[in-house]
Amino acid sequence: MQAEINKALEVLKNGGLILYPTDTVWGIGCDATNPEAVKKVYELKKREDSKALICLVADDRMLKKYVKQVPLVALNIIEVTDKPTTIIYDDARNLADNLIADDQTIAIRIPDDEFCYQLTRRLNGAIVSTSANISGEPTPKSYKEISQEVLKGVDYVVNLHHEKKCDKPSSIIKLSNNGVVKVIRP
Repeated sequence: MQAEINKALEVLKNGGLILYPTDTVWGIGCDATNPEAVKKVYELKKREDSKALICLVADDRMLKKYVKQVPLVALNIIEVTDKPTTIIYDDARNLADNLIADDQTIAIRIPDDEFCYQLTRRLNGAIVSTSANISGEPTPKSYKEISQEVLKGVDYVVNLHHEKKCDKPSSIIKLSNNGVVKVIRP
């Protein structure tokens, strides 16, 4: 696994795109602080940049680097949830501008996955994680279902867990600083 982390890190640090397994689905990723890399993700997915992307961080300490005020309820949800949960936070910061939604929110997940944890720790920062498909097409449930267009559009494919099957993407919850909680995707 260390060799794969090293190769993926090199690509991320050079503004490239990786295709990698997460705790949910195979993801297209890049350094979440690099606007040019984020632009490449939107172009590969053929997706408008007004549709925000999800980021992965290693832990709640890293989360606080990118969210001005992390609501206490968010930390409670992260602690008790038994399924992958992405939370949309208000007042995003320290990320590529084209990654932050127009309303200044950002979707972030702390994955329960050793590869993703090690990669974000070693990068010391957030990584974009969007499903490995062209916008509007079905989310691939396994590596074998990823289109040639996506495979050719990334700079590096992580050589781990190619046999892994994914049930579904993460749940998404929006937590506003005013205390409003909204389930976006159960």
